[in-house]
Amino acid sequence: MTQTDKKDKNMFQKYAPLIALTSITALAALAVTYSIEYSLEGGFMDWMHYFMGFFLCCFAMLKIFNISQFAEGFQRYDLIAKKSRAYALCYPFIELALGLGYLSFLWPAYVYGATIVVMVIGTVGVILALRKGLNINCPCMGSALSVPLSTVTLTEDIAMGLMAGYMLFDYVYLM
Repeated sequence: MTQTDKKDKNMFQKYAPLIALTSITALAALAVTYSIEYSLEGGFMDWMHYFMGFFLCCFAMLKIFNISQFAEGFQRYDLIAKKSRAYALCYPFIELALGLGYLSFLWPAYVYGATIVVMVIGTVGVILALRKGLNINCPCMGSALSVPLSTVTLTEDIAMGLMAGYMLFDYVYLM
């Protein structure tokens, strides 16, 4: 096995928990959407709602396992958490509330808007941390799993913000 093969294998092992969690979340959302599609209306918008809901709830759960350790890592790069430990400690519950909002379809415009704000703030913080070359574990998966802060984190924040933006646009302009 070459050095490159070992490096690629090690990289996959680092991201395996994130890949597993994201894949399971996507499949769970697909399963729920499938059941709705054949019993009610269903479709892509419902799938995005369930995906975002399951994803945010799962990630909040991982953070809540050890909130103090999460907050410590989060304060190293998040713009608001750097200035407020209280925000860092509340963030998992904000994420949980957003996830439950998606799953319940309760106050969708507010949920979408809040998600966009949270993800934009997170995106800016990750970009600044990556530019500085910070070599830290991403607290996004709590202390249960060790994943480096990287472009994967950045992509996750951007994708979730874009999904919320699309849902907000659909809700406001296409309903």
